[in-house]
Amino acid sequence: MTNNAGDEAALQLQDLLLGTENVEDFLGRLASFSAATLTQAAGAEIECGVTLQRRKKTATVAGSSARAVILDRIEQSLGEGPCIDALRTKSVVLLADVATDPRWPDYQLQLAAQGCRSTLGVPLEIGEDAAAALNFFGSDTGLFTDAIIAEAEGFADLAGRALRLAVRIGTAQSRAEDLQAAMEHRTSIDLACGIVMAQNRCSQKDAMAILTRVSSNRNQKLRDVAAEILRKLTGGEVSTHFDA
Repeated sequence: MTNNAGDEAALQLQDLLLGTENVEDFLGRLASFSAATLTQAAGAEIECGVTLQRRKKTATVAGSSARAVILDRIEQSLGEGPCIDALRTKSVVLLADVATDPRWPDYQLQLAAQGCRSTLGVPLEIGEDAAAALNFFGSDTGLFTDAIIAEAEGFADLAGRALRLAVRIGTAQSRAEDLQAAMEHRTSIDLACGIVMAQNRCSQKDAMAILTRVSSNRNQKLRDVAAEILRKLTGGEVSTHFDA
């Protein structure tokens, strides 16, 4: 991938990342963008599936088309093929011709039945706990030349960086949502504690002890006991709000 092409791809991936709401959405768009990038470079249609590996298990998580998803899932169902080898070896793996390559006969027969003649597995670096790979599919042989493979490797490096950032953003969003939920539960408990203090003319410590005892006796979470007290007092649900 030339410097100009690399810069262009990096900018497009940045826009892609900024325009998505979650990692799953990003992976779907990444598959389409990856297919379009190699299609333009090869001058022939190339489709793309995205495989994610967690705890040594692989799964198809996105595809540039419905057919790409089907083709990717064939490999996952059999547990062997270029994409899985790419994940294992952390290097690009080419299946140049499904009719002549001897490595994965069952897989190649199913690809041929779907009209796929060649594939290319390209690993993406995410982190220690997970890995991903782009699985490119061609309807003809000879598409994945040395130049196209080099293009795919350069693009995969950029895509891997964007994917790592997407995962970090997704993790940060999840933590922020967990924190907000905890704050909302804490506020509900504090409000309920205030109600118990007023009703029983007791201290905050004693009111919390009462709530904790009710929670234990009913085998309910403390936040659920608090929510029930607030519902009975107000006649409806009580919402807490935190501005970002």
